[in-house]
Formats: sequence, structure tokens, C-alpha cells
Amino acid sequence: MLLTIDAGNTNTVFALLDGKTIVRQWRISTVVQRTSDEYTVWISQLMRLADLDPADVNGAILATVVPPVQRHLVRLCVDYFQCDPLIVGDERVDLGVGVRVPNPGEVGADRLVNAVAGHQLYGGPLIVVDFGTATTFDVIGETGDYLGGVIAPGINLSLWALHEAAAKLPRIAVEEPSTSRVTGTTTLDAMQSGIYWGYVGLLEGIVDRLRQEHDPQMRVLGTGGLARVFFNRTDAIDAVDGDLTLHGLRLIYERNVTAPAVS
Repeated sequence: MLLTIDAGNTNTVFALLDGKTIVRQWRISTVVQRTSDEYTVWISQLMRLADLDPADVNGAILATVVPPVQRHLVRLCVDYFQCDPLIVGDERVDLGVGVRVPNPGEVGADRLVNAVAGHQLYGGPLIVVDFGTATTFDVIGETGDYLGGVIAPGINLSLWALHEAAAKLPRIAVEEPSTSRVTGTTTLDAMQSGIYWGYVGLLEGIVDRLRQEHDPQMRVLGTGGLARVFFNRTDAIDAVDGDLTLHGLRLIYERNVTAPAVS
């Protein structure tokens, strides 16, 4: 099995894949101070509960946008799973796509992984919208090249800032509204409407401008935990794939690791 690790700003997702099948996946908050020993205790217990053996893991790949956690995650792979992980962003790892921006090293590893998976699984040209800590829009050309994108504040980040900056505004969750009515009659309704329909407006506006710049027929693929919350209320998203990053890591691993010959 292949171990994939996607370390984001808020959460780190571990997944075990058997070919294209996701066998298990687990999520833990991203904490810079967490050591490889702590990761080992955590994941060993979860694997035991799932009746999985670390010896069945024969490869690993890691992508992170939080550099300080990389060393501990690499140590986890080496010590517990007995394998050296591929690291997205390492110059020796071939993504199979061009990165057509002035400073390719500035592009987050997760965005490049999504570009690889988006093109191989859905074709191009394509816009990938990832609803994470930041809401990112990534433009993939017809031949799979990464062309750039847009970074906006994430939804939960915006909610946190609103609550912190305004004394009388409570913390709320992002939810799909029960009606299409925009006008709120309570503070809670008004906040939920502002966040939800505000992000729909941001989504539709940026997608429209990107299509004008590149190709009016570009498809839009949503990913990230909140993608489905918006999918049913806007025509700006053509499809949703919550496992896009995991499959992108798998595809990059398969591209870079030659399977052993069968005798």
C-alpha cells in the first residue's frame, strides 16, 4: 500500500491507498511542535483499530505547505514505515507538468498536486477551486501546465476574523441556507447569509474573470472540505472531488517510482 501525507495549514491528512482505492484516511490538526514519536503513537493506534499492518506499506509520498513539520513526517515514514518518502517540491520529483510562473518554488505543493490530479482525471483547460484554510483558484492549461491562480481568505478564516474583530458577533458554522432568501432578520441569519452568499459571489466573480482571461469553456472542479456546501447553489462549479489531493499524490508517486519487475 501507498501512504500519502498532505500537511496543510490547518489539518494533516494521512491516507493509505491500494492502487486507486483509498483504504483508510485519517485527519489530525497540523501542529508544528508535534514530533515523529507523537505521530507514531497516534497513527499506530489507528492502524491497529483498522486491523492494518505498517509492514504492508511499501511506499510514501508527502506534500506540505508547512515546512517545519516536514522533518518529523519524514522521520515517521523512515522509522515506522521503513520507507523514504517522496517529497513534492524536491527537484528530483517529476510532476509531469510545467509550472509556468516566474517563481515556481512559491507555488504551494498542494496546489501543484491538485493541478496534476485535475488534469489527469478531468482534462483541461481547468480551474481547481480548493476550499481550505485559504480559498485558492488554480488555472491548468489544456496540456496540463500550471498557469497561476488566485488566493483568497478561507471561509473559516473569515469567520474567525469577523468574530474576533466584532465583540457582539458570535462564532458560527458555514452551512448551506435552507432557502434562497438573502436578507437576514437576525444577527445569526445575517452573518450566515453574508458568509455564504458572499463566497458564492466571490466564487462566481473570480471564475468568470479567469474564464475571460483564458478560455470561456474552462471547467471548474471544486475540492476541499466545504466544496459540496456550495456545489448545489451555484453553476460556477461543474464537479466536486473531495479526494483530489490524495489521488494527485498517488499519480505523482506512480510517475516517479518504477514498479519492480515480475520474475
